[in-house]
Amino acid sequence: MKNTVQLIGHYGSDETHALSAWTSTSRELTEAKRDRIPALLKMLAQNGHHTPFEKSTLHFLCRVDTATHIHLLKHRIGVSINGESARYKELKEPTGYIPSDWPEELQAWLRHNIEVGQNSYAAAIKELVATGMDRKRAKESARFFLPYANQLTLDISYNFRSFVHFIGLRLKPDAQVEVRELAEEMLRLVKGIDGNPFKHTLEAFNL
Repeated sequence: MKNTVQLIGHYGSDETHALSAWTSTSRELTEAKRDRIPALLKMLAQNGHHTPFEKSTLHFLCRVDTATHIHLLKHRIGVSINGESARYKELKEPTGYIPSDWPEELQAWLRHNIEVGQNSYAAAIKELVATGMDRKRAKESARFFLPYANQLTLDISYNFRSFVHFIGLRLKPDAQVEVRELAEEMLRLVKGIDGNPFKHTLEAFNL
């Protein structure tokens, strides 16, 4: 199964960022000031004045493999992540990620190993509970059978400054393919928001 991402909510806009910056002088918004927003945002981005960009929020729902989950967890400043728990719930229908750039025979081999791990996970919970182990402990320890390809659902929000930082790192050519593809799709979704409210902010950061 492929990794997936949805943009499920957003707050703010280019104007939100500009008004935040103008708080130090006057937040009164005239047509003349509106015309200055693109140049203002570019100046802020280029000169490292990034706090105004923290005033907007992007909210995603992702389904990703464990390796990509770990990459996401490394971005903790201005980022909030909640995830599906294999400790507090039993994964009734676990799914696994198969790299699309692998030869078919290796994809089949990985698919087999994912199935073995998932079956072992479910069987281990039953066996551990049968030995008298508390079900919570059985669930949290049986997940050791699950492979690195195991996918979990994550609820992730970024302030816009942190989103730009994430995109800047994870769109690099040497980024792992899976997290790079996720970053590409996130950026595509943000660019596709109705009305393009972050158009000038994205341009200011050369995105």
